[in-house]
Amino acid sequence: MKFTDFAYEVKEGLGISFQAIRANKMRSVLTTLGIVIGIVSVTLMGTAIEGMSRSFNEMISKIGADVLFVQKFSWFSSQEDFFASRNRKNIDLKQFKAVRDQGSTIAAVSPMTGTRVPIKYRSLSSDGIILIGVNEQYIQVGGLNIEMGRFFSQAESNGDRPVAVLGYTIAEKLFPSETPLGKNVKVGAHSFRVVGVVSKQGSFLGMDMDNRVYVPITNFLQKFSNNRRGMDIHVKAANINDLENTKEELRGILRKVRGVKPGVKDDFAINQQEMFIQTFNQIGGVIAAIGLFITALSLFVGAIGIMNIMFVSVTERTKEIGIRKAIGARRSTILLQFLIESAALSLIGGIIGIIISYPLSLLINQILPTSMPISVVAIAILISLVVGVVSGFLPANRASKMDPVEALRHE
Repeated sequence: MKFTDFAYEVKEGLGISFQAIRANKMRSVLTTLGIVIGIVSVTLMGTAIEGMSRSFNEMISKIGADVLFVQKFSWFSSQEDFFASRNRKNIDLKQFKAVRDQGSTIAAVSPMTGTRVPIKYRSLSSDGIILIGVNEQYIQVGGLNIEMGRFFSQAESNGDRPVAVLGYTIAEKLFPSETPLGKNVKVGAHSFRVVGVVSKQGSFLGMDMDNRVYVPITNFLQKFSNNRRGMDIHVKAANINDLENTKEELRGILRKVRGVKPGVKDDFAINQQEMFIQTFNQIGGVIAAIGLFITALSLFVGAIGIMNIMFVSVTERTKEIGIRKAIGARRSTILLQFLIESAALSLIGGIIGIIISYPLSLLINQILPTSMPISVVAIAILISLVVGVVSGFLPANRASKMDPVEALRHE
């Protein structure tokens, strides 16, 4: 068959299909309902997974692939391990200094501890801000960018200087119409001079990263520590490709300084970005499996509906099929005609499903992050076409095999 002949048959098949759909509007609407539900399901699932994936990648990039977090607790552990970890010794400044002085595969290292305190400048104040005690290298370890001013220096960090770097939100609240640089703010009961403002960071795991104030660790420990609060040690590896060696070096230093005997399990945790990725992939896999099951069920119901209606359509048009075959219509032409009709029905359902899905995804975006890229729309349209062709094949095949004489006798 020449391409021009095939194109003509497709054009003719589309014309006959839409004429049949217009002649049976209610039946066509009810037939496509299952496909609409299935495509809405697959589109919303795709937008939710895509949105979650993008949001997760943005979030995980803030952690840093080359950063290790020495902490008392593991990020993801069993309930039994969690309760056992509560009896561990806190990580302290002595251990940080051991890591700083003995680490040979480390680019930067900073202790980190925090508490919640109010902050005030003249008549403006903000309650419950997160006060973070770090050293001068945290700007590298934490991947911070400075909006204005600077981060505090090594001399300020080691010399107990009362300086502070404000998060973006704090700076906006306390200094709406003037520069915060050089101004004194009251953090809790103590006065600090502002030397810089961190660029906007957004949120991470539901925490506002811009609602923070950074001060030197020595100053924090003197003025805000209650001696029961431990700290974390954030370590940026010198070479991301050598991360495992950095991790093992850290483990050796910490076991020695914490007095962990050979053969005894570590009494600390070294957390890293990979843990988040593995957990997210597991959760994403479960969500995708559930969504796939619901989608497959909806599309199966829709496909059965289209198949039944196409069988009814073939029966109603038996005489028409007989006439067409009697005047020379090929079997492939009849087959193509009914496949096009079933595909058109399914495609209409798919397009309606996408139209419904878009505003629904905007509503869901108010609760969970969603994203509807062109790829999701293209996949939804492709699925609706495939479902239409597959569900219409048996009725179309039956129509193409009809004997013209027997078809003409049909009443």
